[in-house]
Amino acid sequence: MKIVDIQVHRLIGGTVDGGWPEGHVPEDDLHALVEVVTDDGPTGVGSVFTSSKLVEAGVAFLRPQWQGESAVEPERVSEKLRQTSFWQGRGGTVEHVISGIDIALWDLFGKICGQPVSRLLGGCYRERIKPYASMLFDEPGKLRDNLQAVVERGFRAIKLGWRPFGRVSRHYDELLVRTARDTVGAEVDLLVDAGGSEQFWPHGYKWALETAKMLANYHIGWFEEPLAPDNLEDFIRLRAAAPVPIAGGEVLTRRQAFIPWIERGALDIVQPDATKCGGLSEARRIAWLAYDHGVQFVSHGWNTAVGVAADLHLAAALPVARYVEFLTPAPYIDEILIAPLKLDREGMLTIPTAPGLGIELNRDALRRYAGK
Repeated sequence: MKIVDIQVHRLIGGTVDGGWPEGHVPEDDLHALVEVVTDDGPTGVGSVFTSSKLVEAGVAFLRPQWQGESAVEPERVSEKLRQTSFWQGRGGTVEHVISGIDIALWDLFGKICGQPVSRLLGGCYRERIKPYASMLFDEPGKLRDNLQAVVERGFRAIKLGWRPFGRVSRHYDELLVRTARDTVGAEVDLLVDAGGSEQFWPHGYKWALETAKMLANYHIGWFEEPLAPDNLEDFIRLRAAAPVPIAGGEVLTRRQAFIPWIERGALDIVQPDATKCGGLSEARRIAWLAYDHGVQFVSHGWNTAVGVAADLHLAAALPVARYVEFLTPAPYIDEILIAPLKLDREGMLTIPTAPGLGIELNRDALRRYAGK
């Protein structure tokens, strides 16, 4: 079975506010789906955390390497794309596009084999996992309302991040965290994302350490991206000194980029994004490297439903997994599947067991978000 085409599905009109105070380029074109088409009929779908115009360009650029390739060898084909585009990519947009193709190939492989992707990744260690609702900080009154709505939906873990945390004052940061903890109570896991990958991040090691001490007083589960994402040395210092776990890694691509962060002890929790770092093939390698070094792995997923499904299968195939990220509210998660992903009564997500990623796209919704 051969690859004959890769279609790109734009996602426009439902993009969630990312919290960037000065915006980002583009504002409403941050995700795209890729669909691998074969000469024998079956297709596989993947998700890319990159604008559709860049995805379209990347798919066209890589065409000589994927066209006519095997549709049932995801790791080899993805590595071929990576190696043959080395001088044009070595991370960045090209790697993002390879990520989506890789996820789509795993979906296709599972459908052809009649097996869920989790089993093909090595076996299922769990049948369900806790999602954390991923949302932005806001002023205290609105924050309280948003948190109450999320808890009412059944979430038992919540991550709050970005605007206005770290942008006003230490007093205001603590007010936001105290408001969150008082609103959700002690039984809901709370995580905090400073958003250090924001443009021109102003804070350094001492701010991050003092903030980590404040977060510990409110039993925050981890402190994510407290420093600029390339500041390896200060991440190492911070992890050693901070009273809460330190998380990061969402902007890194390729397994090689993660090696120093894991081997040098820069993170308690490493967070590669399968829709950017190289797909399920690369994320699995990173996850096992982390496991062998006593570092926890939680996929980053500012995502689509296809990306969440990929994260669920990856989490199922790892011996230690705590959460998957679940952006909420998010049209690209809630609306683009025939059977949307739903929490059970205990606030858990069930790992799909149907072949491939175990999902079916809502083609009407894709047309609605095609931006045409």
